[in-house]
Order: sequence, then C-alpha cells, then structure tokens
Amino acid sequence: MEIENRKAAPIGVFDSGIGGLTVTREIMRQLPDENIVYFGDTARVPYGSKSKENIIRFSRQIVRFLKTCHVKAIVVACNTASALALDTLRQETDIPVMGVVEPGARAAVRETRNGKIGVIGTEATIRSEMYTQVIRRMLPDAEVIGNPCPLFVPLVEEGFAKHKIAEEVIDIYLSELRKTDIDTMILGCTHYPLLRSRIMEYFGDAVHIVNPAYETAMELKAMLEEKEMAHPVGGEASYEFYVSDAAEKFTKFANSILTYDVAATKLVNIEEY
Repeated sequence: MEIENRKAAPIGVFDSGIGGLTVTREIMRQLPDENIVYFGDTARVPYGSKSKENIIRFSRQIVRFLKTCHVKAIVVACNTASALALDTLRQETDIPVMGVVEPGARAAVRETRNGKIGVIGTEATIRSEMYTQVIRRMLPDAEVIGNPCPLFVPLVEEGFAKHKIAEEVIDIYLSELRKTDIDTMILGCTHYPLLRSRIMEYFGDAVHIVNPAYETAMELKAMLEEKEMAHPVGGEASYEFYVSDAAEKFTKFANSILTYDVAATKLVNIEEY
C-alpha cells in the first residue's frame, strides 16, 4: 500500500458484540481524523463461554473480513479475544494488531502505588486470569484481585447504566472489593466504561479507575505516529458499522453512546470468511 493511501486507510475494530463501541468512542475522541470500520459479532456473542479454538476461528474470520475493507491496523476491542486470539492474529497478520488487555494492565502498573490492583470483568475474563498474568509480567510482586460482575453487561445493554438499580448491583458486586486496600482498579470489560462514573463514585478518590478503552486509543495513536501511519489532519472521518446479526438493535445502542449518528448498520455473513 502506498504511504499516502496507507495513511488514509481505516482502522478496523472488532468485538463479540456492542461493548467494543466504548473503544470506538475513545478512538473517535482521541484520533478524530481516523476512519474506522467496526465489526460486532452479534450472532455469536458472548465469546466468554466459547472455547479458545472457536474464539481463534471467529477472530480469524473477522480479520479476513476487515482486510477486505483495506484496514491499516486492527484493534481487538474484546477482552476475551484479546486474551485468547491476539498472539495468533499477530503471527498471521501483516498489519499491526492490538488488544485491550495490555494497555489496561500497563496503565494500572503505572498508576498503582502499593502494588494492589483490582480487576472487574465477566466471569470468563476473571477465570482466565489474563490481566493477572500480564500485570505480573510488568510488576512481578503485584497482588491482583479479580472480581466477576456478570450482571453489568445486561444492565448496560438494557439501558440501566444511569438507573438506581445500577447503584444497587454495583454495591452487591463490589462491596467486598471496597474493603480491600487496592489503590487501582481495571474495568476489564468493554461494557464497563458506561458504568465508570457510578463506579468511581462508589470507590471515591482512594482508588484510581483504569479505563482500557481510553488507554487502547492512546496506545493506538502512539503506534500510528511511530509507524508514520496516522491520518493527515483535516477532512471528515468516515465510520462504517457491520454486524453478524440484529443490526437494528445495534444501531439503536450505538446511537445512545456515540456522538456520531449511525444511520445504518450493515449485515455480514461472517461464516463466509
């Protein structure tokens, strides 16, 4: 790809469903000139309950689809796929591929003062201990406390993030974690940034809340600049959205959290890739 064409090429972002839109939102904010192609695998969500082999297979299909859109880099905006498929994708793909786990872990290690870090996520993410492994590579003595919060995803997807019920569920899940002496906590699921203000309120100033969506956008920005792949400033960025099922529901949710108006989401038969 010629250098100028490469700079103008879009960034591919994919997730098992709609959670990755929080990562997309941060990329739109921090890299306003970049074009984006988003794919949500809404037909096969959730990934958390699937085998590693299937998640690698799904991720390969999505990468093949995104490459037909001529993307210059890919962001795996899904914690499960970041944990289980990222290494494989990096080995097999000739463009940069980044996930959300490493940027979040790096930020937590940077922020912690006492080495005690909390991670909240889906049951699959917590059970996999992927954040613990990545954090300990960077900070061997770190104490990592994982806490699954399975109801956070349906709360967000059903539009209850700002409802009083969200406060009650946060208290049920996080009251024990609040009694520990963690000083940093990672929102280890792409849906959770939509509960961030509530969670910050709950923990107060004593705990620094890490949003991997923001950290991923910042690392993407640095990587594009370093590789001289950043889109030139000016002009209007274009955004395209694709899903494997339930396009209308996706569009409605996207419009509730993005500042950009998503007119339509296109359906893709991902099994063909």
